[in-house]
Amino acid sequence: MSSSVVLGIESSCDETGAGLVENGRLLGHAVASSMDEHARFGGVVPEIATRAHLHSLTPVVHRALDEAGLRMADIGAVAVTTGPGLSGALQVGLAGAKALAYALDVPLYGVHHLAGHVAADTLEHGPLPDPCMVLIVSGGHTSLLLVRDLARDPIVHLGDTVDDAAGECFDKVARAFGLPYPGGPAIDRAAREGKPDAVVFPRPLTGPRDDPYAFSFSGLKTAAARWAERHRGGVLPVADGAAALQEAVADVLTRKAVAACVRHGVDTLVVVGGVAANSRVRALAQERCGAAGITLRVPPLRLCTDNGAMIAAVGDLLARAGAEPAPHDVSIDPSAPLEFAALHPVAALSVR
Repeated sequence: MSSSVVLGIESSCDETGAGLVENGRLLGHAVASSMDEHARFGGVVPEIATRAHLHSLTPVVHRALDEAGLRMADIGAVAVTTGPGLSGALQVGLAGAKALAYALDVPLYGVHHLAGHVAADTLEHGPLPDPCMVLIVSGGHTSLLLVRDLARDPIVHLGDTVDDAAGECFDKVARAFGLPYPGGPAIDRAAREGKPDAVVFPRPLTGPRDDPYAFSFSGLKTAAARWAERHRGGVLPVADGAAALQEAVADVLTRKAVAACVRHGVDTLVVVGGVAANSRVRALAQERCGAAGITLRVPPLRLCTDNGAMIAAVGDLLARAGAEPAPHDVSIDPSAPLEFAALHPVAALSVR
């Protein structure tokens, strides 16, 4: 009798993750992060991330199996992130996943990284409503999506960032404020002691003639950096700047997401991605959803950042939906757009 346990592997950036999911239930997962190795550079160094994945992948898979009380032989399918992400990092995860799937003689599913973030919420709150509005906010992506059946239907983009993502804004402004990398958690911590109305930062693309669902954080980043520069030689009120920046980001994100729900008649908003861990984003989303009669769903903090459990969750959905497994020559796509949850790119062969 074949097993229905899906092993998920995530290696798109600086976290190596493995998770085990069966019929929508998380059995166990483990994550190894190389973040500390990147901190002194102020951002992720692809070569360092790739080497860290090579060292961490096998131990992380075994840790997830131990947590779940399972053996390799209990795995019935393997799912792996095939994009988007860092090329070398993705290759490590895909090579490991292919090896496991081949050795165990089980299907392999390629998964879009952002679909994984969407599916992460199902591990805490159950199946996604059809339809639901999804706000993805992370270091590299900020998107507003209309999602129906995640395993079967195309994902509709209502709006995306036209420049910097929200998490990227946090990282770059944190450096201007003299805060450590990663910037998101550092801004959140500093903001606790600050006043959000102490500095007036812009709310990009919120005017009456702007695209109601598009995002832009480049101008906000510049405004915050210039504010910091004006204090050069004096005392920089970091807490106030962090609180004001966080308020501006949370205001724009939640304002557009709730407006999209109302406009499209959708009564559930799902907020996912690393920036979904931000305390002000969560609080303001809850406040505005409550006022609009919208149900808010946000994954627990441990599932907001990159992890293998979310990839296993997509693989589990695909397997139960009867989706076609990836071909044997499945490759990676570091810049893949989010169109479907399954992502099975095949490398083109050059002919001389």
